Amino acid sequence: MAQAIDLNLTQGSIAGHFRTLAIPGAVGMLFSTLYNIVDIFFAGLLSTSAQAGLALGFQAFFISISVGVGLGAAMSALVGNALGAGDNRAARRLAAQGITYGIVASCLLALAGLWFGPLLIKLVSEPGVYREAGLRYFYWLLLAMPGFLLAHGCNGILQAHGDAVSMQRALIVAFLANIILNPLLIYGIPGVIPGIGFNGLALSTVISQTGVMIFLIRQVLRRRRMKRMRAAYFRPRPKRFAEISLQVLPTAFSFTIMLLSAFVLQFALKLFGEHAIAGYAIAIRLEQVLLLPILGVTGALLPIASQNFGARDSQRVRAALFYCWRVGFYMSLVAIPILWLGGPLVMRLFTADPEVVRVGVGYLRVDSLILPFYMMLFSINSLLQAFKKPIWTVWISLYRQAFGVAFFVWVFIGILGFNETGVWFGTAAAVVTGWIVAMALTIRIAKTEIGGLWVPATG
Repeated sequence: MAQAIDLNLTQGSIAGHFRTLAIPGAVGMLFSTLYNIVDIFFAGLLSTSAQAGLALGFQAFFISISVGVGLGAAMSALVGNALGAGDNRAARRLAAQGITYGIVASCLLALAGLWFGPLLIKLVSEPGVYREAGLRYFYWLLLAMPGFLLAHGCNGILQAHGDAVSMQRALIVAFLANIILNPLLIYGIPGVIPGIGFNGLALSTVISQTGVMIFLIRQVLRRRRMKRMRAAYFRPRPKRFAEISLQVLPTAFSFTIMLLSAFVLQFALKLFGEHAIAGYAIAIRLEQVLLLPILGVTGALLPIASQNFGARDSQRVRAALFYCWRVGFYMSLVAIPILWLGGPLVMRLFTADPEVVRVGVGYLRVDSLILPFYMMLFSINSLLQAFKKPIWTVWISLYRQAFGVAFFVWVFIGILGFNETGVWFGTAAAVVTGWIVAMALTIRIAKTEIGGLWVPATG
């Protein structure tokens, strides 16, 4: 059995730690994206309506698991800070409470999803086959709620220990399982197992994500600094839940805003028909493949900055941020021409509908030009979470993904009369102006937390 990874990120090469965390993190996200592309592929074999319904149901479900995203960031920041300060006992207690928090939250959110999921889907869709497909997909995915939330939470704990490999392995296995389960559940085996059609896409996700959850819980309990964990640590503690909630809720709210902005885009795109929604759904997942290295690097910043902030090593926190930015810029410059030139070819691999291809290519070409701004926004979120100041990510998200997206899309479509291209230009304007807001806030907060963003504090 391979030895459990448990790194001290306050020592050693920063570049080395980024490689240790970012490469498996990016590979894991690659297989997560490929997992979604497999779903899109099999949905496309059914119909364009199935592809559009898949996009609708998945977005509504992701609102529910925004708490899981927040829990993962909270665990990485809180456990990472405790480990950096050398307080292993506090790290164990926080990890145990985080797992319990995830169980409670998943049950509550699954119940709440029965109410708000259908409302969201009906709000951003027109009556028809693709709306009904979206509703069915969403209801099935509620069964995967514990799997998603606990997997995110456990991954945050593992990242705080410098372990991004466990999630990578889990996602690779889930991807391979999805390739087998999708056709098996959709079409069945003639004369042996009846297929369940479109619903098989969701059931495959429920099965594979539950397996990911079980594996990651096991990996957490194998950490050297987690082995003295006691059963009593898992009993809900209001004080610990409040501490975790202060980190979870702002990040979850920011993530929810991001997802709601996607619904704003869906609302705008429905003006241009089902093909616009399907083209966007395919293109954004293809873009995610080239975003993965950037997301791997910016995601690695969180545990590295968390441990070093806990150790009060401000200079090392700054060095980690600047390294992240430098590598992220290089990656963006490589991704831009690939998305611009390769978009049409890749889109045609997933659909033969020329209108869907046209919409997707338009999105990829506009959005590729703002990749450096995305990269810096992602890294700023990681830094603020490491500072245990996720509330500021909410204000950034409120401007960029709530006001900015709605306002600029309205300007381009409602006033200037653009077609669906106005949605892409509006999104780009929101991202660039949001980056300006984020940089201004980060410079101010860094002055308080680490003595300044650009130079060390002088005493």
